[in-house]
Amino acid sequence: MIFLVACGNTHMEEMDDSHHMVMQGSGEVPEDLQVAKDPTYPVGNKAMSKADHMGEMMMGVEVEIVGAYETTAYITSFTPKGHPRIENHKWIIQEEIIDAGEEKLEPGAEVETTADHMMGMKGSTQEIIDSKETTVYMVDFTTVDGHEVTNHKWVIEEELEPIN
Repeated sequence: MIFLVACGNTHMEEMDDSHHMVMQGSGEVPEDLQVAKDPTYPVGNKAMSKADHMGEMMMGVEVEIVGAYETTAYITSFTPKGHPRIENHKWIIQEEIIDAGEEKLEPGAEVETTADHMMGMKGSTQEIIDSKETTVYMVDFTTVDGHEVTNHKWVIEEELEPIN
């Protein structure tokens, strides 16, 4: 049995019975995204993830910071084309929302996105559930089951902690 799935900015291709996955994301970011001036976790540093993205596959793993940006991050719900509804997806950012402007969007707003973090996400209509003004990070990591992920978008500041 073969499944095609994608989570976060990680494209997992052909997950078969042996759970073989090839995961990679684009390192491209929106042109108007502002690089964080003094992030808690600078590019090149490592941190521990408390994020529950991709199920539990990011929980408790070491991540390497490959990008740090200041923005508003949104939790959204949407129905990808040809796929079941996704509830409470974390995260898309202000700069990935078509015609978002600079003002923070309110819960309940319906928006379209240029984000391509999951299959069927790009161009989909999404409902804003919640938001947070924060530093967002693009990270590389190895999942708890040993799969390498590059350029995962996005992890927010409170989903990381220092390595002891």
